[in-house]
Amino acid sequence: MNTMLLTNFYIAEAARWYRLAADQGYGPAKYALGEMYAEGRGVRKDYVLAHMWLNLAAAQSYPLSTNLKVFYESKRAMLEGQMNPEQIAKAQRLAQTWKPKSK
Repeated sequence: MNTMLLTNFYIAEAARWYRLAADQGYGPAKYALGEMYAEGRGVRKDYVLAHMWLNLAAAQSYPLSTNLKVFYESKRAMLEGQMNPEQIAKAQRLAQTWKPKSK
């Protein structure tokens, strides 16, 4: 199998597992998904979903670490530079209504 195809398979598989973990409320997986959607690694590039996951990661990280929250927020701010106001509003709505899935 072509090395590039194999690498793409593993990245897509990682995205799938991150999604499962994020759906259960695991903060680092939310951040990883945000990065993957922002860059189109393992998933289709989607700034709205990237923003939503980064927003959720930042909100969850605050009680744990102010530095982590600032880092996540700076990533989200950089992403906003590539989005229009409607996309940002949609991402914020998605983050506000997101709920972890039950096991």
